[in-house]
Amino acid sequence: MGEVVVPIEDDGSMHVLPLYSPPTTTPLEIITVKSTWIKDTPVAGQAGSGPPDVVDLRELESWLPLTESRNGTIFSAVFHLLCSGLGFQALLLPAAFSSLGWTWGIICLSIAYTWQLYTAWLLVNLHEPVPGTRCSRFVRLSIIAFGQKLGKLLAIFPVMYLSGGSCVMLIITGGNSMKQFFNIICEQGTMCGSKSLSGTHWFLIFTCVALIIGQLPNLNSIARVSLTGAITSIGYITMISALSIGKGRTDGVSYNVPDAEKTGMARFGDISNAIGIIMLAFRGHNLILEIQGTLPSESKHSCRTSMWRGVMVSYIIIPMCLFPLAVVGFWAYGDKIPAKGVGILTAFAQFREHDTSKFMIGLIYLWLAIACITSYQIYAMPAFDNLEFVYASNKKRRCPGWVRVGLRLFFGGLTLLIAVAFPFLGSLAPLIGGLAAVPLTFAYPCFMWISIRKPGRNSGMWSVNMGLGCFGIILSILLIVAAVWNLADQGLNANFFSP
Repeated sequence: MGEVVVPIEDDGSMHVLPLYSPPTTTPLEIITVKSTWIKDTPVAGQAGSGPPDVVDLRELESWLPLTESRNGTIFSAVFHLLCSGLGFQALLLPAAFSSLGWTWGIICLSIAYTWQLYTAWLLVNLHEPVPGTRCSRFVRLSIIAFGQKLGKLLAIFPVMYLSGGSCVMLIITGGNSMKQFFNIICEQGTMCGSKSLSGTHWFLIFTCVALIIGQLPNLNSIARVSLTGAITSIGYITMISALSIGKGRTDGVSYNVPDAEKTGMARFGDISNAIGIIMLAFRGHNLILEIQGTLPSESKHSCRTSMWRGVMVSYIIIPMCLFPLAVVGFWAYGDKIPAKGVGILTAFAQFREHDTSKFMIGLIYLWLAIACITSYQIYAMPAFDNLEFVYASNKKRRCPGWVRVGLRLFFGGLTLLIAVAFPFLGSLAPLIGGLAAVPLTFAYPCFMWISIRKPGRNSGMWSVNMGLGCFGIILSILLIVAAVWNLADQGLNANFFSP
């Protein structure tokens, strides 16, 4: 609730009040205005304002993991961006080239990279839509841009999926990587080789390690964890690329598009799936505002400048990893790269395991597992933040330590349960990615810019953002249709509770 003083107009007409007006003799009336959405969406507020039973919004944000600490640096932002932006999804890029060919594969990868870099620039510049107001959560910015109901409708599911769903996929991938590492160092016939664990056990071990690290209080406190994740991600991608070059091309490799003679929905499904793999390889847009929220911002020194520098540094490193991986992977294995599993890593283990040292293969799986554990922290942080926000807003106080631990254990147990129950979730990634990740990364930021900054209709910025936003939504729909058709055509190996 708040009180606003407005002049009473005798003629009943409506006027837009300017930011400043000279003294007036018009009679004044005090009216009460109630906000129905500020409580649901934490924003910066005036310290000490509001009734005693309402939590000050600035104080509430200081209790939550995403905004508890705002003393981050460009380096911490780069670490977070690399850790969240380089993932195991990149290992599938050569499989996309096998459906698109050299020319269209490189063109599509270049367009997707440029497009998502532009939307990252939009998000960085929309972090402070009004001077003094910071949007440190994607849902918050969506509500400002599209209104409370539509903003929540468009943003909550993508953000929830890209937080919780990514953690589930990290458990599946990281757990399987730990299992492969164990099998490599412990051969059959040895004491440890005779005690092989099931997939469920490895999922549990992965989750326990991730939750131990997950007790770090806030996003800034996991900067070193993100640094570890960035190093290991760059490490295993570089090692796979280097070993593939060193071992040369696989015998019988072909670069011809295998399904060039297909027509109709079959060919459409293959092309759409390849485009989806490329678009889903670029991750982390759901965390850009959150990462920027950890940086200090003042009227003379906005966090926009330092964040954009961090984005530029990280987005120079990311294509230096992704482009060579895609090109080298397709050159080395061609049409033999599976479109499922972990792509080039599966092909490498299948064709090069016999002439590669176990130490090198084991190191790749170890680094992949560590990268998944560290990525789990940054992708789980928005979920931790939301759980603690519900508690803090209801109890009007900071989460005690034991409650924070309990909430994070609850989230970890929930993601573990889903990973064990649905170990085939990766097969549904093109479908769910088309619903959530593609519009959030490629379309929503364009519409947000138009809604908040309001560029002139038919101006350059309006036309570019409207065109890219609409094209992103169209691509999202096409990817969903193609994913549904592929599932109907090829079926789904739904191995419930059998990881």
